[in-house]
Amino acid sequence: MAFSTPEQDDSEVLSEINMVPLIDVMLVLLIVFMITVPVMKNSIDVDLPQAAAQRTQDKPETIRLSVDAEGRYHWNEAPVTDEELQARLETASQQEPQPELHIRGDKSVRYERVAQAMAAAQRAGVRKLGFITEP
Repeated sequence: MAFSTPEQDDSEVLSEINMVPLIDVMLVLLIVFMITVPVMKNSIDVDLPQAAAQRTQDKPETIRLSVDAEGRYHWNEAPVTDEELQARLETASQQEPQPELHIRGDKSVRYERVAQAMAAAQRAGVRKLGFITEP
């Protein structure tokens, strides 16, 4: 390596490349590769068994039975009579898997109308029954 001395002319340009930064970068990359290669190769080869998974059944649609303030029934927001309600409950109880019946009763309706709906569901064979309330 040539160093300039005070006796030399300052207009001379050094034509050598400084290799120290390049060597530093090379050593850092070497260390990174030395650390990551054993981690990548440190897995065990395992022959896993094959399994056949069965598709899960889709959950059926939930039936919303509403009882308004006058005591009228609404099957998924469509008005139904007492006879139609019984027929629809029997049809729903025959489905597999059986849908859930959610009863929404107006707070001013007589409890008798809600109890009649529950009794109709029991006669039809509905096993999943729930009540919807406001918090």
